[in-house]
Amino acid sequence: MISGVHHVALIVSDITRSKYFYVDVLGFRLEAENYRAERDSWKVDVVLPDGRQLELFSFPQSPERPSYPEAQGLRHLAFQCEDIDLVIQHLQQNKIECEPIRIDPYTRARFTFFSDPDGLPLELYELSIR
Repeated sequence: MISGVHHVALIVSDITRSKYFYVDVLGFRLEAENYRAERDSWKVDVVLPDGRQLELFSFPQSPERPSYPEAQGLRHLAFQCEDIDLVIQHLQQNKIECEPIRIDPYTRARFTFFSDPDGLPLELYELSIR
């Protein structure tokens, strides 16, 4: 029935800043940018290396995301990588702070968290080669 995740949609406070973060810093491919005048809203589509997509939306006066304590709803968005140390180094060079690397007690995989420009928690999850 369901064959996979097609996209994840994010509402951002500053479309230019978020587009820079996801395209220039994280390296996702810009697919489309559309301004919707009737909503005074941008919709920007970016594509991850595996073909999955993020939709970035801007809406005037959208409320800030509740964070701590954690609210119900999306907890975080996790990105897989093959070399977490290399990705962390790249993020730090772009002045993005990462939490210390942790080990998943069940899978033994290494992971860490960082945030997008609006404070959305993002996870890096290192795929181990078996």
